[in-house]
Amino acid sequence: MIDWSRVAQLRDEVGEDDFEEVFDLFLEEVGEVIARLRVSPDRNTLERDLHFLKGGALSLGFKTFSTLCQNGEREAASGNAETVDIAEIIAEFESSRIAFQAEAKAHLV
Repeated sequence: MIDWSRVAQLRDEVGEDDFEEVFDLFLEEVGEVIARLRVSPDRNTLERDLHFLKGGALSLGFKTFSTLCQNGEREAASGNAETVDIAEIIAEFESSRIAFQAEAKAHLV
């Protein structure tokens, strides 16, 4: 679910002091897109939305979430946006966020 080695690499790149700010910004930006997908998903912009989510997820080590976004992005790009399971993507984001927040201290010693 979480690629902790990627998380540690990012923390080393930005520094411990700025890491929490980077994570909070990620949650804010991704949260806006997730909220939009939850309330009124636009299948016409789904490919772009999933591309954005995938990039943020990869940066922060949300491995499974990024894979779902990538798969959905490909489907949308192929003209099959209506088959993308948005609920599954949202659920994985929530699970990943909870796991990250619960396990971060243990993994980032």
